[in-house]
Amino acid sequence: MSLPEKLAIVDLETTGANPVHDRITEIAILRVEAQQVVACWESLVNPGMPIPRMIQELVGITDHMVADAPAFAELAAVVRELLDGCVFVAHNARFDYGFIRHEYARAGGEFTAPVLCTVWLSRALYPEHHRHGLDALIARHGLQCTARHRAMGDAEALWQFARLVSDSVPAERLAAAVARAMKAPARRSGRADSASPASPPHSYAAFRHRSG
Repeated sequence: MSLPEKLAIVDLETTGANPVHDRITEIAILRVEAQQVVACWESLVNPGMPIPRMIQELVGITDHMVADAPAFAELAAVVRELLDGCVFVAHNARFDYGFIRHEYARAGGEFTAPVLCTVWLSRALYPEHHRHGLDALIARHGLQCTARHRAMGDAEALWQFARLVSDSVPAERLAAAVARAMKAPARRSGRADSASPASPPHSYAAFRHRSG
């Protein structure tokens, strides 16, 4: 076993690809300690803005579904408790980490954590493959995803991938790949003061699930 002792596997759904201008609509967290899931939590989130129609159709989360959901500020304490002391794990982690960082900044706080991007982990372990998006991982490794493009379904698929590599990759090689993935530029969009041009809705799917 060469994965970090404590992991928080995170997946988000959002109104778009830009953490400065867009907002979270759904969050799922699997807290893992010593290879065991100790907490499994998910919630819809009211983004305080309309969800573009294309994203509603892609993800299945509608304005009506989030109308009575809590805002992120109302969930900030429980999210922090679930993430506390863990390595933040996500697929294309700079997306999820960036959104979490910006949501905490908007709520008047801050958040930092060590980050492990599973895109970069897959690249390090399987360099012979050209595609490392979540769909590619699901197909290549026979992962089960009961609800693709929903936060908990995708988070559970990532946990399956983590268990698979932990069980099948030699410990020394896995440790080296994890170290490499944790040094990757996963935090580039995670700076709470970063700002980039607003991403149009049509770019969401390409960015969110790209191979990295």
